[in-house]
Amino acid sequence: MLVIERLEFAYDVASAASMRFELEVADGEVLSLIGPSGSGKSTLLNLIAGFLPARSGRILIDEVAIEGFEVAERPVSIVFQQHNLFPHLDLYTNVALGVEPSLRLNGAQVETVREALARLGLEQLQRRKPGELSGGQRQRVALARALVRKRKILLLDEAFAALGPAMRAELIELVKELVCEQGMVGLLVSHQPRDALIASARTAFICDGQVTASATTAELLEQTELPELRNYLGSM
Repeated sequence: MLVIERLEFAYDVASAASMRFELEVADGEVLSLIGPSGSGKSTLLNLIAGFLPARSGRILIDEVAIEGFEVAERPVSIVFQQHNLFPHLDLYTNVALGVEPSLRLNGAQVETVREALARLGLEQLQRRKPGELSGGQRQRVALARALVRKRKILLLDEAFAALGPAMRAELIELVKELVCEQGMVGLLVSHQPRDALIASARTAFICDGQVTASATTAELLEQTELPELRNYLGSM
């Protein structure tokens, strides 16, 4: 389980205004995060990943506090909209880098890479370079690289925003399967309510640096009592 307790952050160190997050996500669950641009969704992911330092509060993964850990020490993988593949390396090598940056893989590690490629339907493309792949295929490579790292937390920051609706839905369904199979915790940031409906039994609404509402996805998207949520959904 991922537990965020009174996690506080401010971009301006001298500022009294800060973001404050409280959240819980269970093993095998993909929780969607929706909210206006600049509300703090990506900031929360960056705090969990260790790219930003929290002022105070705790990040607990399976009851272990990780807020003092360096980025490389955290059991976290993150996939961005920009897939961050190396254009001069083939698909297999891009994924293998997630296992061992030196690329000196033993037999078990080679098998891990091959299994990930097969699971994501990429085994026939492994010698192609990113420029020879479609957008959906490149995001599959990014997912495969995240999966071979075998980290507990999978963060998806607008990872599928550049894809068409059908491809986006297909990859979200695949993420759900993988998170459930591997007992991971998934957090999906998206501006598309449909993505949340596909991905998540529960969705959290973030506004002004706080989780201001959290409920089953269908219930959250039908709420009219919260003006900020109503205005946000009305702009979709």
